Amino acid sequence: MGRFSFLILLSLSLCSSLFPHTSLAQLRQNYYANICPNVEQIVKAEVQKKFQQTFVTVPATIRLFFHDCFVQGCDASVIVSSTGSNKAEKDHPDNLSLAGDGFDTVIKAKAAVDKIPACKNKVSCADILAMATRDVIALSGGPKYAVELGRLDGLSSKASDVNGKLPHPTFNLNQLNSMFAAHGLDQADMIALSAAHTVGFSHCGKFSNRIYNFNSKTPVDPTINKAYVTQLQSMCPRKVDARIAINMDPISPNKFDNTYFKNLQNGMGLFTSDQILNEDSRSKPTVNAWAASSTAFEKAFVTAITKLGRVGVKTGRNGKIRSDCGVL
Repeated sequence: MGRFSFLILLSLSLCSSLFPHTSLAQLRQNYYANICPNVEQIVKAEVQKKFQQTFVTVPATIRLFFHDCFVQGCDASVIVSSTGSNKAEKDHPDNLSLAGDGFDTVIKAKAAVDKIPACKNKVSCADILAMATRDVIALSGGPKYAVELGRLDGLSSKASDVNGKLPHPTFNLNQLNSMFAAHGLDQADMIALSAAHTVGFSHCGKFSNRIYNFNSKTPVDPTINKAYVTQLQSMCPRKVDARIAINMDPISPNKFDNTYFKNLQNGMGLFTSDQILNEDSRSKPTVNAWAASSTAFEKAFVTAITKLGRVGVKTGRNGKIRSDCGVL
Protein backbone atom coordinates (compact mmCIF):
# COMPACT_ATOMS: atom_id res chain seq x y z
CA MET A 1 0.00 0.00 0.00
CA GLY A 2 1.39 3.42 -0.95
CA ARG A 3 1.94 6.15 1.63
CA PHE A 4 -0.80 8.30 0.09
CA SER A 5 -3.36 5.46 0.21
CA PHE A 6 -2.39 4.68 3.79
CA LEU A 7 -2.91 8.32 4.83
CA ILE A 8 -6.35 8.36 3.22
CA LEU A 9 -7.38 5.21 5.08
CA LEU A 10 -5.97 6.60 8.33
CA SER A 11 -7.87 9.84 7.81
CA LEU A 12 -11.14 7.98 7.16
CA SER A 13 -10.60 5.82 10.22
CA LEU A 14 -10.05 8.86 12.41
CA CYS A 15 -13.16 10.56 11.01
CA SER A 16 -15.23 7.47 11.73
CA SER A 17 -14.05 7.28 15.32
CA LEU A 18 -14.13 10.99 16.13
CA PHE A 19 -17.33 11.74 14.21
CA PRO A 20 -19.21 8.42 14.15
CA HIS A 21 -22.28 9.74 12.34
CA THR A 22 -20.62 11.63 9.50
CA SER A 23 -19.74 8.61 7.36
CA LEU A 24 -22.96 6.72 8.02
CA ALA A 25 -26.20 6.68 6.10
CA GLN A 26 -28.67 9.31 7.30
CA LEU A 27 -32.44 9.06 7.50
CA ARG A 28 -34.21 9.48 4.21
CA GLN A 29 -37.53 8.79 2.55
CA ASN A 30 -37.79 5.54 0.56
CA TYR A 31 -34.81 4.14 2.45
CA TYR A 32 -35.95 0.56 1.78
CA ALA A 33 -36.69 1.04 -1.94
CA ASN A 34 -33.92 -1.36 -2.96
CA ILE A 35 -34.00 -3.50 0.19
CA CYS A 36 -37.66 -4.26 0.91
CA PRO A 37 -39.62 -2.26 -1.71
CA ASN A 38 -43.12 -2.89 -0.32
CA VAL A 39 -42.34 -2.44 3.36
CA GLU A 40 -44.51 0.64 3.83
CA GLN A 41 -47.52 -1.05 2.25
CA ILE A 42 -46.97 -4.17 4.38
CA VAL A 43 -46.79 -2.15 7.59
CA LYS A 44 -49.82 -0.05 6.64
CA ALA A 45 -51.90 -3.16 5.99
CA GLU A 46 -51.12 -4.52 9.46
CA VAL A 47 -51.80 -1.17 11.08
CA GLN A 48 -55.18 -1.00 9.34
CA LYS A 49 -56.07 -4.42 10.74
CA LYS A 50 -55.28 -3.27 14.27
CA PHE A 51 -57.12 0.01 13.72
CA GLN A 52 -60.25 -1.86 12.66
CA GLN A 53 -60.05 -3.97 15.82
CA THR A 54 -59.68 -1.04 18.23
CA PHE A 55 -59.24 2.72 18.00
CA VAL A 56 -56.87 2.51 20.98
CA THR A 57 -54.29 1.48 18.39
CA VAL A 58 -53.99 5.16 17.43
CA PRO A 59 -53.08 6.84 20.72
CA ALA A 60 -51.19 3.75 21.89
CA THR A 61 -48.86 3.78 18.89
CA ILE A 62 -48.29 7.54 18.90
CA ARG A 63 -47.50 7.52 22.61
CA LEU A 64 -45.18 4.53 22.22
CA PHE A 65 -43.20 6.43 19.56
CA PHE A 66 -42.95 9.53 21.75
CA HIS A 67 -41.88 7.60 24.85
CA ASP A 68 -39.31 5.70 22.80
CA CYS A 69 -37.72 8.74 21.18
CA PHE A 70 -37.54 10.84 24.35
CA VAL A 71 -35.54 8.32 26.38
CA GLN A 72 -32.69 6.88 24.32
CA GLY A 73 -33.71 8.18 20.94
CA CYS A 74 -35.94 6.52 18.34
CA ASP A 75 -34.48 3.03 18.63
CA ALA A 76 -37.39 0.82 19.74
CA SER A 77 -35.75 0.30 23.14
CA VAL A 78 -39.13 0.89 24.79
CA ILE A 79 -40.46 -2.32 23.21
CA VAL A 80 -37.82 -4.56 24.78
CA SER A 81 -39.09 -6.92 27.48
CA SER A 82 -37.45 -7.17 30.89
CA THR A 83 -35.43 -10.24 31.80
CA GLY A 84 -34.33 -11.65 35.13
CA SER A 85 -31.11 -9.66 34.94
CA ASN A 86 -32.46 -6.48 33.38
CA LYS A 87 -35.48 -4.28 34.08
CA ALA A 88 -36.25 -2.68 30.73
CA GLU A 89 -37.68 0.75 29.86
CA LYS A 90 -41.24 -0.53 29.41
CA ASP A 91 -41.39 -1.50 33.08
CA HIS A 92 -40.47 1.93 34.42
CA PRO A 93 -43.44 3.50 36.29
CA ASP A 94 -43.73 6.25 33.64
CA ASN A 95 -44.24 3.60 30.95
CA LEU A 96 -46.61 1.22 32.73
CA SER A 97 -49.62 3.08 31.33
CA LEU A 98 -48.54 2.50 27.72
CA ALA A 99 -51.37 0.53 26.11
CA GLY A 100 -50.50 -2.93 24.84
CA ASP A 101 -52.06 -2.22 21.45
CA GLY A 102 -49.10 -0.04 20.51
CA PHE A 103 -46.61 -2.82 21.20
CA ASP A 104 -48.85 -5.35 19.45
CA THR A 105 -49.06 -3.16 16.34
CA VAL A 106 -45.28 -3.04 15.94
CA ILE A 107 -44.77 -6.73 16.70
CA LYS A 108 -47.41 -7.84 14.19
CA ALA A 109 -46.12 -5.47 11.50
CA LYS A 110 -42.58 -6.75 12.06
CA ALA A 111 -43.79 -10.35 11.69
CA ALA A 112 -45.59 -9.49 8.43
CA VAL A 113 -42.49 -7.81 7.02
CA ASP A 114 -40.24 -10.71 7.98
CA LYS A 115 -42.55 -13.18 6.21
CA ILE A 116 -41.21 -11.76 2.95
CA PRO A 117 -37.93 -13.60 2.29
CA ALA A 118 -36.20 -10.56 0.77
CA CYS A 119 -37.22 -8.43 3.76
CA LYS A 120 -36.45 -10.83 6.60
CA ASN A 121 -34.24 -9.15 9.21
CA LYS A 122 -33.74 -6.16 6.90
CA VAL A 123 -36.18 -3.70 8.53
CA SER A 124 -35.67 -2.35 12.05
CA CYS A 125 -38.33 -2.30 14.75
CA ALA A 126 -37.56 1.41 15.18
CA ASP A 127 -38.48 2.13 11.55
CA ILE A 128 -41.61 -0.01 11.79
CA LEU A 129 -42.71 2.03 14.83
CA ALA A 130 -42.09 5.27 12.90
CA MET A 131 -44.13 3.99 9.94
CA ALA A 132 -46.93 2.71 12.16
CA THR A 133 -47.13 6.09 13.89
CA ARG A 134 -47.46 7.86 10.55
CA ASP A 135 -50.18 5.40 9.51
CA VAL A 136 -52.34 5.67 12.67
CA ILE A 137 -52.26 9.46 12.42
CA ALA A 138 -53.56 9.34 8.85
CA LEU A 139 -56.15 6.65 9.66
CA SER A 140 -57.62 8.83 12.42
CA GLY A 141 -58.02 11.86 10.17
CA GLY A 142 -54.66 13.51 10.75
CA PRO A 143 -52.16 14.71 8.16
CA LYS A 144 -50.48 12.35 5.72
CA TYR A 145 -46.71 12.67 5.43
CA ALA A 146 -43.69 10.82 4.10
CA VAL A 147 -41.73 9.22 6.90
CA GLU A 148 -37.94 9.26 7.05
CA LEU A 149 -36.37 5.82 7.53
CA GLY A 150 -32.99 4.26 8.17
CA ARG A 151 -32.92 3.80 11.96
CA LEU A 152 -31.35 0.84 13.68
CA ASP A 153 -32.62 -0.70 16.91
CA GLY A 154 -30.89 0.16 20.16
CA LEU A 155 -28.49 -2.17 21.92
CA SER A 156 -29.77 -1.56 25.43
CA SER A 157 -32.97 -0.88 27.37
CA LYS A 158 -32.88 0.00 31.06
CA ALA A 159 -35.70 1.29 33.23
CA SER A 160 -33.24 3.62 34.95
CA ASP A 161 -32.70 5.44 31.63
CA VAL A 162 -36.29 6.70 31.78
CA ASN A 163 -35.76 8.71 34.98
CA GLY A 164 -36.49 12.39 34.33
CA LYS A 165 -36.77 11.93 30.56
CA LEU A 166 -40.54 12.21 30.07
CA PRO A 167 -42.81 15.24 30.63
CA HIS A 168 -45.23 15.06 33.56
CA PRO A 169 -48.86 16.24 33.66
CA THR A 170 -47.97 18.98 36.17
CA PHE A 171 -45.23 20.63 34.07
CA ASN A 172 -45.30 24.36 33.39
CA LEU A 173 -44.20 25.97 30.12
CA ASN A 174 -40.58 26.44 31.21
CA GLN A 175 -40.28 22.77 32.14
CA LEU A 176 -41.89 21.65 28.89
CA ASN A 177 -39.72 23.91 26.76
CA SER A 178 -36.57 22.82 28.55
CA MET A 179 -37.27 19.11 28.14
CA PHE A 180 -38.14 19.42 24.45
CA ALA A 181 -35.20 21.74 23.75
CA ALA A 182 -32.88 19.02 25.03
CA HIS A 183 -33.92 17.03 21.96
CA GLY A 184 -33.65 19.88 19.47
CA LEU A 185 -37.37 20.65 19.54
CA ASP A 186 -38.57 24.23 19.98
CA GLN A 187 -41.71 25.60 21.61
CA ALA A 188 -43.78 25.31 18.43
CA ASP A 189 -42.75 21.66 18.10
CA MET A 190 -43.69 21.04 21.72
CA ILE A 191 -47.14 22.59 21.30
CA ALA A 192 -47.79 20.69 18.08
CA LEU A 193 -46.76 17.35 19.60
CA SER A 194 -48.85 18.04 22.71
CA ALA A 195 -51.86 18.09 20.39
CA ALA A 196 -51.50 14.33 19.97
CA HIS A 197 -53.64 14.35 23.12
CA THR A 198 -56.55 14.95 20.79
CA VAL A 199 -56.74 11.15 20.45
CA GLY A 200 -55.25 10.07 23.75
CA PHE A 201 -56.68 9.00 27.08
CA SER A 202 -55.55 9.21 30.67
CA HIS A 203 -56.30 7.58 34.00
CA CYS A 204 -58.00 9.62 36.71
CA GLY A 205 -54.99 9.68 39.01
CA LYS A 206 -53.04 11.84 36.55
CA PHE A 207 -55.37 14.82 36.92
CA SER A 208 -57.49 14.21 40.07
CA ASN A 209 -55.59 17.02 41.83
CA ARG A 210 -57.20 19.46 39.37
CA ILE A 211 -60.81 18.44 39.99
CA TYR A 212 -60.86 17.65 43.71
CA ASN A 213 -59.87 19.84 46.62
CA PHE A 214 -57.70 17.32 48.46
CA ASN A 215 -56.08 20.18 50.38
CA SER A 216 -58.62 22.55 51.91
CA LYS A 217 -56.13 25.43 51.56
CA THR A 218 -55.91 24.96 47.79
CA PRO A 219 -58.92 25.60 45.53
CA VAL A 220 -59.74 23.41 42.57
CA ASP A 221 -57.54 24.52 39.64
CA PRO A 222 -59.03 27.89 38.58
CA THR A 223 -57.92 27.44 34.96
CA ILE A 224 -60.25 24.50 34.35
CA ASN A 225 -63.78 24.95 33.02
CA LYS A 226 -66.29 24.45 35.87
CA ALA A 227 -68.72 22.46 33.73
CA TYR A 228 -65.80 20.28 32.64
CA VAL A 229 -64.88 19.73 36.30
CA THR A 230 -68.40 18.47 36.98
CA GLN A 231 -68.22 16.16 33.97
CA LEU A 232 -64.86 14.75 35.06
CA GLN A 233 -66.02 14.28 38.65
CA SER A 234 -68.96 12.22 37.41
CA MET A 235 -66.51 9.84 35.73
CA CYS A 236 -63.65 9.91 38.23
CA PRO A 237 -64.51 9.20 41.88
CA ARG A 238 -62.80 11.18 44.64
CA LYS A 239 -61.26 7.92 45.77
CA VAL A 240 -59.12 7.40 42.69
CA ASP A 241 -59.79 4.24 40.71
CA ALA A 242 -56.69 3.46 38.66
CA ARG A 243 -58.71 1.39 36.19
CA ILE A 244 -60.80 4.30 34.88
CA ALA A 245 -59.53 6.01 31.72
CA ILE A 246 -60.84 9.33 30.37
CA ASN A 247 -60.54 10.74 26.85
CA MET A 248 -58.08 13.62 26.67
CA ASP A 249 -60.33 15.31 24.10
CA PRO A 250 -63.97 15.27 25.29
CA ILE A 251 -65.30 16.68 22.01
CA SER A 252 -63.82 14.54 19.20
CA PRO A 253 -61.79 11.78 20.91
CA ASN A 254 -61.67 9.54 17.83
CA LYS A 255 -60.43 12.14 15.39
CA PHE A 256 -56.94 13.56 15.02
CA ASP A 257 -57.75 17.25 14.65
CA ASN A 258 -57.19 20.75 16.03
CA THR A 259 -60.08 20.50 18.51
CA TYR A 260 -57.39 20.09 21.18
CA PHE A 261 -56.59 23.79 20.86
CA LYS A 262 -60.24 24.84 20.89
CA ASN A 263 -60.62 22.84 24.10
CA LEU A 264 -57.71 24.73 25.67
CA GLN A 265 -59.38 28.02 24.79
CA ASN A 266 -62.44 26.81 26.70
CA GLY A 267 -60.51 25.66 29.77
CA MET A 268 -60.84 21.99 28.84
CA GLY A 269 -57.24 20.85 28.82
CA LEU A 270 -57.10 17.67 30.89
CA PHE A 271 -53.58 18.09 32.27
CA THR A 272 -52.00 21.17 33.79
CA SER A 273 -49.33 20.75 31.11
CA ASP A 274 -52.06 21.01 28.45
CA GLN A 275 -53.95 23.97 29.86
CA ILE A 276 -50.78 25.97 30.55
CA LEU A 277 -50.32 26.31 26.79
CA ASN A 278 -53.38 28.56 26.75
CA GLU A 279 -52.64 30.34 30.02
CA ASP A 280 -49.04 31.38 29.36
CA SER A 281 -48.75 34.49 27.18
CA ARG A 282 -45.75 32.99 25.35
CA SER A 283 -47.67 30.00 24.00
CA LYS A 284 -51.24 31.35 23.84
CA PRO A 285 -50.82 32.99 20.38
CA THR A 286 -49.86 29.62 18.90
CA VAL A 287 -52.87 27.95 20.54
CA ASN A 288 -55.14 30.62 19.06
CA ALA A 289 -53.58 30.33 15.61
CA TRP A 290 -53.90 26.56 15.43
CA ALA A 291 -57.40 26.58 16.91
CA ALA A 292 -58.37 28.83 14.00
CA SER A 293 -56.54 26.90 11.27
CA SER A 294 -56.34 23.13 11.03
CA THR A 295 -54.10 23.52 7.97
CA ALA A 296 -51.54 25.53 9.92
CA PHE A 297 -51.64 23.03 12.78
CA GLU A 298 -51.19 20.00 10.54
CA LYS A 299 -48.23 21.59 8.77
CA ALA A 300 -46.59 22.34 12.12
CA PHE A 301 -47.34 18.84 13.41
CA VAL A 302 -45.69 17.16 10.42
CA THR A 303 -42.60 19.33 10.94
CA ALA A 304 -42.53 18.48 14.66
CA ILE A 305 -43.01 14.73 14.38
CA THR A 306 -40.43 14.53 11.60
CA LYS A 307 -37.93 16.28 13.88
CA LEU A 308 -38.93 13.98 16.74
CA GLY A 309 -38.19 10.98 14.53
CA ARG A 310 -34.59 12.17 14.12
CA VAL A 311 -33.83 12.18 17.84
CA GLY A 312 -31.02 9.88 18.93
CA VAL A 313 -31.13 7.73 15.80
CA LYS A 314 -28.83 4.71 15.97
CA THR A 315 -26.69 3.90 12.94
CA GLY A 316 -23.60 1.82 12.21
CA ARG A 317 -22.14 0.04 15.23
CA ASN A 318 -24.49 1.90 17.58
CA GLY A 319 -27.42 -0.31 16.61
CA LYS A 320 -28.67 -3.48 14.98
CA ILE A 321 -31.81 -4.93 13.41
CA ARG A 322 -33.61 -7.09 15.94
CA SER A 323 -35.28 -10.25 14.70
CA ASP A 324 -37.59 -10.00 17.73
CA CYS A 325 -38.54 -6.45 18.75
CA GLY A 326 -38.93 -7.49 22.38
CA VAL A 327 -35.50 -9.10 22.71
CA LEU A 328 -32.19 -7.27 22.61
